[in-house]
Amino acid sequence: MNIFLEVALVLFLYFTAFFILCTLKSDNSLVDIAWGFGFVLAVWFTLLRSPTQVLDIIIVLLVTVWGGRLGLHILSRKIGKPEDFRYQKWREEWDNFYLRSFFQIFILQGFLLYIIVYPSVKVISSDTPYIGILTVLGVLVWLLGFAWEVIADWQLKNFLKQRSSRNEIMKSGLWKYSRHPNYFGEALLWWGIFLIALEAVGGFLIILSPVLITVLVRYVSGVPLLEKRYADHEEYQEYADKTSIFIPWFPGEN
Repeated sequence: MNIFLEVALVLFLYFTAFFILCTLKSDNSLVDIAWGFGFVLAVWFTLLRSPTQVLDIIIVLLVTVWGGRLGLHILSRKIGKPEDFRYQKWREEWDNFYLRSFFQIFILQGFLLYIIVYPSVKVISSDTPYIGILTVLGVLVWLLGFAWEVIADWQLKNFLKQRSSRNEIMKSGLWKYSRHPNYFGEALLWWGIFLIALEAVGGFLIILSPVLITVLVRYVSGVPLLEKRYADHEEYQEYADKTSIFIPWFPGEN
């Protein structure tokens, strides 16, 4: 079987298993944990099914570090918490809830994950030992994006522990320059992997990966949900008036 079909099948089974788990637990927000670990599963499966080159190891390490950290980060936030409000709302509103959630939550996430991880799978499964300037640049871009995401998450976690009230807004550190620096970092690191894949294997389809993750976090599932949540928060709106929504920039000049 073609490696791309094999990865698609593995992801289908993976998210189906999470659907069963979430159904038994009556908590569909557990699928958020599956997102990061799903990338790790895809690249390691591909590596074990393909001849190994140095560049393959680089890609696998980059994706594993990002996906593993994200999965553990979400898992740590999820422990002891009820189903996320978004999923609770869908549970109350949707007809044919289980069938719809299987396709619209679990299989859809598997499909999106597949598109994003596609360049990584293509590099790992190809005989591409060449490492050039774009690969070096891609790794540097990935490191910048990963550091930006990790630092932003760490700063927010510390802030939430120390804030004096639940209405207080995080607006220092990296959050001084972007209202969503963690999402910016996540998008940026996938542009780094795109640069590596562009040099190694090329092809038009690989650009869909960074474009998709950028669109998702900026316009669909990341930034818009949080912006809507704070639409009536006076302090947040004052913060928003002078702070870039996504791409970091100096306060008051966005």
